[in-house]
Parts: sequence; C-alpha cells; structure tokens
Amino acid sequence: MTNTTETPLRIAVVLGTTRPGRNGEAVAKWVLDRAAERTAATYELVDLADIELPFLDEPVPAQMGQYTQEHTKKWAEVVSGFDGFVFLTPEYNHSTSGVLKNAFDYLSAEWNNKAAAFVSWGSSGGVRAVEHLRGIASELQIAHVRQQVAFMLAYDFQNYSEFTPAEFHDAEAATLFDQLEAWTRAMRSVRQGA
Repeated sequence: MTNTTETPLRIAVVLGTTRPGRNGEAVAKWVLDRAAERTAATYELVDLADIELPFLDEPVPAQMGQYTQEHTKKWAEVVSGFDGFVFLTPEYNHSTSGVLKNAFDYLSAEWNNKAAAFVSWGSSGGVRAVEHLRGIASELQIAHVRQQVAFMLAYDFQNYSEFTPAEFHDAEAATLFDQLEAWTRAMRSVRQGA
C-alpha cells in the first residue's frame, strides 16, 4: 500500500463565478502562475462554469451522502480528488457568489478535514464575501488559513475591468501558499488517522 503522506498534495483553485465577462478568469490565471512555482503541491483549476451544477436539487441533505443526481456524483468525485482548495470569489451584495455557495451545499463528507485559502475581489477587496465563506468552511470542517489575498476593484483593476494587480500581492500569495500547504498536509494526516 502506498503511503499517501509521500504523494504530492493536490490543491484545487476553484473559480467561484460564472458571470459573463467575469474578472475571475484573470485572477485565476494570476493565482495559477504563482502556484506553478511551488514544489510542495500541484495546483489545478476547477472552473465552476465547466461543472454546470443546477441549483441544489438533491432530495436528501448532503450530510447523508445519498446522492441521486449524476451531476452531484461527478462533483463529489472532483472534490474528493483534492487535498485542499484555494477558493476564488467575487463579492456580490456583501457576500460570495450564488454559484460558489451552491457548489458547497451539494456535498458534505467530500469537504471534511481538508484545508482552504481564499482569494477575493470587489469594491472592498471581497473581504465580506470571505467572511461568509469562512463560516461555511467551518461548518463543512474545512480548516481555513488566515492569509487572504484581496484585490480592490479601484486599485487592482484598471477601469474596474482589466486586472492589473499591485506587486505587493505577490508576497501575500507566497504566504497564503505556505500556510495552505502546511495545513493541507496536516489535514491529510487527520484524514488518514480517522
């Protein structure tokens, strides 16, 4: 049997918006470009626009693990394959996007005892969206790290649309990755011990 503590960590970069003309694609590329320099984990894009989950349509709560819909089973398989997550979220109406909240709600055990970090953007850097996501993550037993990267629409997006991030965000991202990789490895040990 393979010792999974020696296998590379797999971390999903979850693009949590499907809005036409979304700024998130540029943010995702920025995150993935910086993650490509990392050696402790592999980072892979999971774009919710490609997942195409309808509004939650499972008749039984996710905690029961009795998935009936094929799209739910496929989503569960995707999430199960990762050790940790970087959730990318816009801020809409002082919270996260509906599509990201919906993606969380579909599953339960697949999220448990994994680690997460957050990258956000909005008029206030998306910090209120992340505040809501931290509560959701805690309920789903996802250990979330302190470091966050928050992009301001007025400063990090030229004309509020072209992504032009300030250089100081590079150092924030490095700290985010350091914390996330440490917690992801620790949570893998928790899952193995369960």
